[in-house]
Amino acid sequence: MMTGITHTHKLVVTLFLLIYLIKLVLLLTNKKDALANFTKRFKVPEMIISFLFLATGGYMLYSGVAYTNLFAFKLAAVFASIPLAIIGFKKQNKALAVLSVLLIFGAYGMAEVHKKKVARGEVSSAIEEASSETVSAELEVGYRVYKQRCNVCHGKDGAKQLSGAANLQESELNQEDIIHIINNGKGRMASYGNLLTKDEINEVAKYVQSLRK
Repeated sequence: MMTGITHTHKLVVTLFLLIYLIKLVLLLTNKKDALANFTKRFKVPEMIISFLFLATGGYMLYSGVAYTNLFAFKLAAVFASIPLAIIGFKKQNKALAVLSVLLIFGAYGMAEVHKKKVARGEVSSAIEEASSETVSAELEVGYRVYKQRCNVCHGKDGAKQLSGAANLQESELNQEDIIHIINNGKGRMASYGNLLTKDEINEVAKYVQSLRK
């Protein structure tokens, strides 16, 4: 379900940006009649897209997310951009309209940076420190990789399920399937094929299997 919500969110964000870019171009080029006609024609679709934008974003937030300062700024930018856009385009205030669109693009950029930070494991200390428990020598390498890369969303016991992450304690995937997901990503999980060595991926897959109940 989370994968569908994520793809829907990306689609409506793209449509949301497209609508506001068209309106901004019409406003900046002083095509007031064209802007009025476009606004009237797309009033209902815009309302639907805006609702889906907030609904899917809210669901993803409720499902859990790794928080950083970037994420906080992203939320602030999104919530500030919408009323600024409404006022700016309604009153044909070019400065407010430009600012609202810049905030939306800025929020998107910060979201991408935040996603990459989570993928690199750079926010783990702000969310949850990995367990100090000892592991066998056989699992040591996988444990260290898991601690750095996976602990944020999956949790030290594999059952945290942050940001739509799977419950690793209940997973029935075999070694090959786990390696495939680590390499290519799944849903909101980033791909690690270019970030980890083949040996690291194999070892973390073994460690993931050790978390099962």
